[in-house]
Amino acid sequence: MTGRRRTRSTFLPGHLTRHARKGVLSAGTAAACASLLAGCGVVPGTTGDAGDDPITVMTWAPQDTKATNKPGMPAFAHAYARWINAKGGINGRKLNVLTCNDHNDSVAAAKCARRAAKENAVAVVGSYSQYADSFFPSLEGAGIPYIGGYGITNAEFTSPLSYPVNGGQPALLAGLGRSLAGCGPVALVRPDTIAGDQLPPLLDSGLKAGGHTAARDQRAAEDATEYDGQAERALETTTAAPGDEGCVVPALGDRNGTFMDSFRRAREDYPDVRTATVLGSVDQTVIDATGGASGPYEGSYITGWYPVASDARWDGMKQVIKEEAFGDNRIDAADAGVQTTWIAYTVFKKVVESLGGGEVSADTVTEALDDGLRVSTGGLTPTLRWRFQDKLAAVGFPRLVNANVTLQVVREGRLVSARKGFVDTTRTLQDADVNY
Repeated sequence: MTGRRRTRSTFLPGHLTRHARKGVLSAGTAAACASLLAGCGVVPGTTGDAGDDPITVMTWAPQDTKATNKPGMPAFAHAYARWINAKGGINGRKLNVLTCNDHNDSVAAAKCARRAAKENAVAVVGSYSQYADSFFPSLEGAGIPYIGGYGITNAEFTSPLSYPVNGGQPALLAGLGRSLAGCGPVALVRPDTIAGDQLPPLLDSGLKAGGHTAARDQRAAEDATEYDGQAERALETTTAAPGDEGCVVPALGDRNGTFMDSFRRAREDYPDVRTATVLGSVDQTVIDATGGASGPYEGSYITGWYPVASDARWDGMKQVIKEEAFGDNRIDAADAGVQTTWIAYTVFKKVVESLGGGEVSADTVTEALDDGLRVSTGGLTPTLRWRFQDKLAAVGFPRLVNANVTLQVVREGRLVSARKGFVDTTRTLQDADVNY
C-alpha cells in the first residue's frame, strides 16, 4: 500500500444531552407508532418490563483472520457469563452474552452492531474492532453503550456512548515515548491503515516530552508474511548515529512476531539497538516464543494499561478462568484483551447492581454511567467515572478518563514491572498534536 490516505475525523464537536436524546428517541418512537397505527413493542437495547428475563449484551472481536485476532475476548465473555450465572446472575437475573466476529472488516463490524440492536442488547461490553466508523453509527442510532472497548481507535474516546476503561493506544504510545527519550534515533513500524495513522503523533508526544526528536514513521502492510525490508530500514535508521544506541518500536499487533523474526535475522549485520513496544503487540507468550532471555525482546520496554499478569489484583479474573474456562487455550490471563474484557464486565455488573430491581435497558445503563457512577476495579485501574467532557477533551479525547499506564521490561525472559505503580500520561497527551 502506498500513498497517504485522507484520514477521517471521528471527533464529535457536540452531542445531545441524555435528556434531550431521550426526548428525541421518545418523539421518534411515538411518530413511528402513529404512522403504523399499531402498538410498539420492545425497542432495540431494552428489556422493557422483562422482570426476570435474561440481560442480553454482546462482545465482539476479530477471529481467524490474517491480521490481528482476539479470540480470547469473546471466549472469556462466555466464561464470565457461566460464572456469574452460576452465582445467581446479576440482581437475580441471568446474563446472556452474544458474541460476534468482526473479521477485521468494516462491513462485518457494522453487521455486528446491527445484530446487537436486533437482539436487544443493552450494551456492547469488552470488545475489539478497528472499524469504529462502521459500528458506532448503528450503536448510537439504537442508543446502545459501548463499555470497555480495546482502545484501538480515536472514536472510542469521542463517542458519547463510549465508556472506555483504559487509555487505549494514545496512553500506551505517549507513555512509551516518554520511556524512550534517552534513546538515539527511534523508528516506529506500524500498520498502513487508518488506525495506524493515529500512532505516530502519540509516540512523538512522549518523545517530545522527554526532549527527543520525532520517530521515523515506517508504514507496513498489516497482514504481511515477512518484514525483511522493513526490518533493514528500521535498523538503518536507528544505527545512523555511531555510538548512540537507537530504538525500534514495532506496533503491528499480531504481526509483531512476524516482524521480529525478520528483525532477528537482519540485526546480526548492524550495531546493537533496543526494541520497545506496547502490550497487546507483545505478551509473555510472544516473548517465550521468540527465545525468552536470548530473544530480541530481552531488555525491551513495554507499556501496558494494567499491572503485570502475576499481580494479585488479577486473582478474581483467574478464578473465573479456572472455574469456567480451564483448558481453553484461547483465554490467556496475560492477554490485554482478556484483561480488558474482565474489567469491562466488572463495570457492567456494577452498573446493573446500581439499578437495583429497576429496568435494565440501554437507556438505564447509559443514564447510570452518565449520572456520575463511580466504579472501582480493585486497583487494576483508578476509580472510573465518565463525564461528557473530561481533561483531554481539548485534544480530541473527551471520553478518555484513564490515562494511566504501567511500564514493564523484559528481564531474563520474563515480563516484570520496571517501575512501581502507574504513570499518568494526561499532561503528555494534552501536548500531543493529534487533531488531524
